Amino acid sequence: MPNTYFHTLFGEAARTLQAQAGSRASYARRDAASPDERDALTEREHGFLAARDSVYLASVGPDGWPYLQHRGGPAGFVRALGGNRIGFADYPGNRQFISQGNVIERGRVALFAMDYPARRRLKLIGHARVVAAADDPDLVAQVVHPDAPPAASAFVVDVVGFDWNCPQYIEPRFTRAEIAAELRPLLTEVADLRAEVARLRDLPVIPGSREGL
Repeated sequence: MPNTYFHTLFGEAARTLQAQAGSRASYARRDAASPDERDALTEREHGFLAARDSVYLASVGPDGWPYLQHRGGPAGFVRALGGNRIGFADYPGNRQFISQGNVIERGRVALFAMDYPARRRLKLIGHARVVAAADDPDLVAQVVHPDAPPAASAFVVDVVGFDWNCPQYIEPRFTRAEIAAELRPLLTEVADLRAEVARLRDLPVIPGSREGL
């Protein structure tokens, strides 16, 4: 059961509001971690991340403003690097480098991974760094997905805590690939029926029978 996530993010105002709402008792036992502890990622978390083709990356700017960015790639582009360390390749975008700059200056990040069809979400917090391929080519190569091009740099995150969120208010959404997979049996059945109709149309007409179908 993750504890460091709650201990790290619960401030006094949040704890007071929990007490007023009657939820403090249920969270108190999960709010007792040491600052040096970490919520250990398990096969469940790694497996969930390995199935994702996008995540949201939050970082903190030099003036304390939060910044949120979408990151995507082939399913499994977030790579497990052993223990609580994960990473993903960094490819050129609009060249604003806001996330990179925030990570270099502050280092603290949050990741939000969604499984919309199953209405599941995983939230992670950790310390991140930007690794250039020129400085550590082996590590960056390890982070790059086999189906993705080489990268000049990568984000490496040492996860401190995580939490699985409830499915409430998650509206299911599906990718084209997921929709195609669901429709494939129906499309196959339609194709078979069309072939059968075409075959029956080619049969000779028996006198006295109905002509055509």
